[in-house]
Amino acid sequence: MPKRSTTIAVGAAAAVVVIGGAATAIALSGSGGAGDAGGEGTTVTVRLWDEQVEEAYEESFDAFEDQNPDIDVEIEHVAYADYFDKLRTDVAGGSADDIFWVNNSYFGAYADNGNLLNIDETLGAEAKQAWEPKVVEQFTRDGALWGVPQLTDAGIALYYNRALLDEAGITPEQLNALAWSPDAAQDTFLPVLQKLTKDAAGNTADAPGFDPDAIAQYGFNASNDLNAIYLQFIGSNGGTYQDGDEFTFDDPKSVEAFQYVVDLINEHHVAPSAADTNEDGDFARNQFLQGKMALFESGTYNLKNIADSADFDWGVALIPSGPAGRVSVTNGIVAAGNADTEHPEATAKVLEWLGSEEGNSFVGASGSAIPGVVSAQQTFRDYYADQGVDIAPFFDVIDGAETIPAPRGANYGAAFAVFKPILDEVFLGRTPVQEGLEQAVDASNEAIQ
Repeated sequence: MPKRSTTIAVGAAAAVVVIGGAATAIALSGSGGAGDAGGEGTTVTVRLWDEQVEEAYEESFDAFEDQNPDIDVEIEHVAYADYFDKLRTDVAGGSADDIFWVNNSYFGAYADNGNLLNIDETLGAEAKQAWEPKVVEQFTRDGALWGVPQLTDAGIALYYNRALLDEAGITPEQLNALAWSPDAAQDTFLPVLQKLTKDAAGNTADAPGFDPDAIAQYGFNASNDLNAIYLQFIGSNGGTYQDGDEFTFDDPKSVEAFQYVVDLINEHHVAPSAADTNEDGDFARNQFLQGKMALFESGTYNLKNIADSADFDWGVALIPSGPAGRVSVTNGIVAAGNADTEHPEATAKVLEWLGSEEGNSFVGASGSAIPGVVSAQQTFRDYYADQGVDIAPFFDVIDGAETIPAPRGANYGAAFAVFKPILDEVFLGRTPVQEGLEQAVDASNEAIQ
């Protein structure tokens, strides 16, 4: 069978510029969708950014085509750094794919501007009963669902290097009981991070001779990482990130949370410098995979990478609780239908397949991601059970628990473009936390007007 995937090459662009571009006004012009495949059937194109899920989709669409020989499905891969910039351009120019992935931060503008198929109308309102409720909720706007859930991240957890824990005399069970607090007397998280951080001479960060300019092993990945890091600290301190589409992360509890995270970097030196992490989203994960970081806080979106690449014994523990409890964000990805597709019937069939247990199960069976179809999720659990990895913390942290909402808003990208550079300076220690957060919130709320 010929290769169905195409990688779309686009010009290099800085992440901030890309995200900012994605937030500008989205035009309603053009008629997207692919043409017929050589006059013999219909070709439906599907755009995504994840290479591992792409491999699972290859198998899924092979099965789909066996059942639907009159439809060919082609995958187009665009790197995440360029994804939303190119998507905006292609939607405006009428050359977007028939189906494309979209996340919670950016779908609102496309939904509001009429660029997406209404899934309730396309597949029937009852279809969503089979899908992850949290993802359905995230992608419902103005009473309608605007995409077919494909992936759910469950919650955020702590990946740990077992050998580094053993060297420090710390057990995974102890990790599950840790709590962070702005009150040093109540904080059991920082002392553990200090024991897990070492300089080149082997001194831990709580030792008098520790040299912060020669760190050989970090305890944690504190950084300007919204999804993996600071949303959890905001939520577990009782702070807020947004109220509706408006930004609120300069409230007193959020300021405390940011101050704690920034101090882990610049005062306690248990995490890499923001000079390394502000523009390299993979730096911390690579440090963990190289055995140079003991704890790596992240989601299931990094699970397959770590499972495939780590050459040491590792596991997963709960994130620390805070003064307001243990609070995580949970995210999802949907496959959205292009409202201007030239093949609405074929596109609907592919969307229906992606929303079915059979179609979505390939994602879980490969260990790539947690399927958005509830009945297909056991395939993901089975994959890691066979690998001997206990992934329960990702699910336990959100099971019946309060979560902090994922970012949202029709103009979220415009806000991100203006607040990220400000927060970069905060994490570098160049701008005081409260002053920087106030600037970031004011600029963000102005950007979404």
